[in-house]
Amino acid sequence: MRTISQRELRNDNAAIIRAVEEGESFTVTRRGVPVARLMPIPDSDLRRVRSAAPENDVTALPRVAASRPMTDHLDDLRGDR
Repeated sequence: MRTISQRELRNDNAAIIRAVEEGESFTVTRRGVPVARLMPIPDSDLRRVRSAAPENDVTALPRVAASRPMTDHLDDLRGDR
């Protein structure tokens, strides 16, 4: 595991992320003190990250007309009335 400073991580971010994608791990230090580890995500964890299913698309839901203006509802919630 290679050690890099926070400044090096900031300045060489793209190259360091490419190295992580290729399997390299880093310990990040601030003023010489280790503060974080940067390492590839195991393939098993990648299966948990996925886009929303099309059947859960809320933009396809019908619009509902409000009985009162939204400002009235917000005033009620705030106790302004």
